[in-house]
Amino acid sequence: MALRQIRVEGDPILRKRSRDVEKIDKRLLELLEDMVETMRAANGIGLAAPQVGVLKRVIVIDVGEKPIKAINPIIVEKDGAIKDIEGCLSVPQMRGTVERPERIKVTFMNEDGDHLVMEPTGYLARVFCHEIDHLDGILYTDLATDIYNEAQEDDEE
Repeated sequence: MALRQIRVEGDPILRKRSRDVEKIDKRLLELLEDMVETMRAANGIGLAAPQVGVLKRVIVIDVGEKPIKAINPIIVEKDGAIKDIEGCLSVPQMRGTVERPERIKVTFMNEDGDHLVMEPTGYLARVFCHEIDHLDGILYTDLATDIYNEAQEDDEE
């Protein structure tokens, strides 16, 4: 496993649409492990392949249980709406208010090639939406109603 460089806003790869994964091979499995390690080292809860410079439809999420490794994730249903503050490893020290669905239904393959369906709600649904947006070249700052700099907030206190 290896830490990978997290790309930051302004890097053109973050604005490109990722390609579907056609096969699960050793390189993809290494990418998934590297992404989990990189996400944890950066104190993140989610990471999409474009954030480490790879245009593949792959995300990893860890909100406290065990990491979810999702290949070719697709949101097939959305329900409700909730606004909350988001941040992103690719937009350091910034936060913004984004409206996301309260509940989603998402399909994806895991690293074993099994097709899974999940129906996350609340926080986990938000994280899935945020990471899947990265696969389509969308940053949360594109959707935010307000954006502020954490460093400025800390200075003002």
